[in-house]
Amino acid sequence: MQSMPDASPTKWHRAHTTWFFETFLLEPHLSDYRLYNVEFPYLFNSYYEAVGSRHPRHERGLISRPGTAEIAHYRGHVDEALQRLTESELSLELSDLLILGMHHEQQHQELLCMDALHMLSRHPFRPAYCDHAEDTRKDEPRPQRWLQHEGGLATIGQRHSAPTAQKQFCFDNETPQHQVHLEPFQISDRLITCSEWLEFIDDGGYQRSDLWMSEGWAALAKSEQSAPRYWNRVDARWKVFGLAGERALNLEQPVTNVSWFEADAFARWSDARLPTEAEWELAAGSPPPGAHLNLDVLAPRSAATSPDSQQWFGEVWQWTESSYRPYPGYRPPRGAIGEYNGKFMMNQQVLRGSSYATPAGHARKTYRNFFAPSSNWMFSGLRLARDI
Repeated sequence: MQSMPDASPTKWHRAHTTWFFETFLLEPHLSDYRLYNVEFPYLFNSYYEAVGSRHPRHERGLISRPGTAEIAHYRGHVDEALQRLTESELSLELSDLLILGMHHEQQHQELLCMDALHMLSRHPFRPAYCDHAEDTRKDEPRPQRWLQHEGGLATIGQRHSAPTAQKQFCFDNETPQHQVHLEPFQISDRLITCSEWLEFIDDGGYQRSDLWMSEGWAALAKSEQSAPRYWNRVDARWKVFGLAGERALNLEQPVTNVSWFEADAFARWSDARLPTEAEWELAAGSPPPGAHLNLDVLAPRSAATSPDSQQWFGEVWQWTESSYRPYPGYRPPRGAIGEYNGKFMMNQQVLRGSSYATPAGHARKTYRNFFAPSSNWMFSGLRLARDI
């Protein structure tokens, strides 16, 4: 099923990640490999113009054939061929492609959770994706503290063209490493909570045009939105729909599924702003163990219960003030792989960190996620910053 053009069916995610390995590793580099089905490249190519035409994105939900069983067989066919390919020593180029394919699949594992939540939210009974015990601890949100930074020259990003087989993996959009000048700033030591977002709602945050960018205000008027996506007011009490089903709003949890327009309006209401991505990267720590995808924890955790006490990683992606543009000196890789990130570097905003659905080992402080400023179906939240 496909609940909106930005979402993809679960079956399509699995077939597409399989197609990626088949197209970029097996077909050009395994001499005896034969395509599983010559029609699959058209069905499961996402946006790579250099490798041929593709089925329209908004009609992926109409792909009734192949069924899920055949997709599983397709995956087995490709896995077996990949096993044969890796029986001999791989060149650095192939090693890099294999690692890229793994991280590409991890991205889609997280997208699958986001898309499943949106799809289930459209069902009249709002069923759970996976039921688990609710965190009933009611620790008071600790006061927001401000981490102070003197600014000056800071180095961000990853070194350009370093072989991925010999260092921590990064996507090409995280390169090259470069210096930026920062004015002195403060950044919050935790994420914004549902309790704080309720104060924003109660103070007319969704009705005050002075808080909103013009495009965001126009979208708000059209949608008549008055709360974050998946919030629902029932008998004067707020509930929120998540992967574990509809539950009473947990005031201590980080707010999630808000757009950049919403996050920016909240920051303005708070007499603050969103951090730039350079400020975020300079202030963030490293991803702690146990912070990421766990099928027993399918919701963001409070600062008191998170494995990362300052919530840089493992709860929600965090909107930044920065537009998604190439770093100075950026060059996309040659060939079709160069379409992975480079051609999307406009009309998007950068998010940093990771979410509770990010696979373990996929997060790092240089990671540049990106979405359109109106998007709010992802696991996206915010922390605040302000000038000194």
